[in-house]
Amino acid sequence: MKKFFLLLISLILSFTSTVTWAQEVITVEGPEGEDEEIVLPEGLTMEEDSLLQLWQSKMYLYTDSTCQNPNYNPPYPEETYRERLRRMPCVMEMPWNPIVQRFIDRYTNRLRRSVSIMLASGNFYIPIFEEALDLYGLPLELKYLPVIESALDPFAVSPAGATGLWQFMLGTGKQYGLRVNSLVDERKDPIKATFAAAKYLRDLYKIYGDWSLVIAAYNCGPGKVNQAIHRANGSRDYWEIYPYLPRETRGYVPAFIAANYIMTYYCEHNICAMQTRMPMATDTIVVSRDLHFSQIADLCNISIEAIKALNPQYKTQVVPGDWEPSVLRLPLETLNTLIDYKDSVYNYRADELFKRRSSVEVKDVVAPKPAPRVSKGKGRAKAGRKGSKGRRGKATSSRRASHSSKSAGKSSGRKKSSKSSSKKKRR
Repeated sequence: MKKFFLLLISLILSFTSTVTWAQEVITVEGPEGEDEEIVLPEGLTMEEDSLLQLWQSKMYLYTDSTCQNPNYNPPYPEETYRERLRRMPCVMEMPWNPIVQRFIDRYTNRLRRSVSIMLASGNFYIPIFEEALDLYGLPLELKYLPVIESALDPFAVSPAGATGLWQFMLGTGKQYGLRVNSLVDERKDPIKATFAAAKYLRDLYKIYGDWSLVIAAYNCGPGKVNQAIHRANGSRDYWEIYPYLPRETRGYVPAFIAANYIMTYYCEHNICAMQTRMPMATDTIVVSRDLHFSQIADLCNISIEAIKALNPQYKTQVVPGDWEPSVLRLPLETLNTLIDYKDSVYNYRADELFKRRSSVEVKDVVAPKPAPRVSKGKGRAKAGRKGSKGRRGKATSSRRASHSSKSAGKSSGRKKSSKSSSKKKRR
């Protein structure tokens, strides 16, 4: 019975997510030349306005005024795309087909401005990706996976609940050591989430031994990839199991190939990367007590927006050091100022900012008993009726008593007369 209810709940949740998920689809030419609709990955639906609202974008990115013909996309023959993909220095298979071409065309036309922003934002994140991938011996071309996952936005959250640069689901994130609670969501931490993603990709490769299947499993989970392999008679070729995969996963590997292409050959399509100012040097400190962003902002002369951008894992502007030691990243000068304040920073506006009480007294007061409720009119009528009945009852009982005494007297008289008459007869 328990398994039945769990299955029912999962079916309801899956149906609800299917109905409420606003998916964007495109029509592509299928493997057999037929038209089919596939769902775009999240990173291909994010508009440039959202990317430009990021703190890093507003602080450190600016347009390259020397770029020539920024809005002209020159046409190339099919063979050119084939050759460029073949020449890319990568271990993973990067084949060309009409589906891949559709995604390349989307990047080179509609998403040109977004590509320009992501090329500049990559200066912040790509070095972190490369370090983690190199540590676990993974292909460096996987560094462009977050391009299609989140468009390099650490605050990205999909309608399905996947979060952060690498779009971790809650269960998978916790499985790979990412803390998620009411105060912290380390899926948004660029460093911790990147190393967790590298471990996950490494484990998937141990299962499949094929990077295209690894990327597909990263998107929809190993279970659905295994089902597609089973339906394809055990084939482990991504393009053979392609028709049996979910619609959102069918476009995932082609989008990944297109992302590698555009991040490599953007100049050939007259896409100019936005220029990047040198960001300020940052460093970290371990906080062992609860610390509010406002305490840092007021005392260290830094905006809350900047603190949040450097520490996207904290959900409520509180570094929860009381629970366990937590890492705080700040610009180097700000960090030195914070260290100089020592413990006084924790006391600053503490009563105002931390209002959650640790203990509460309960007053031991006996509540007064409520007065009896007597309704007007009806109560009096009932009381009157009861009273009249009572009086009638008493009167009736008295009459009965007098009647019984009289009858008793008469009967005793009769007995006396009968006795006297019997005496006369004897005489």
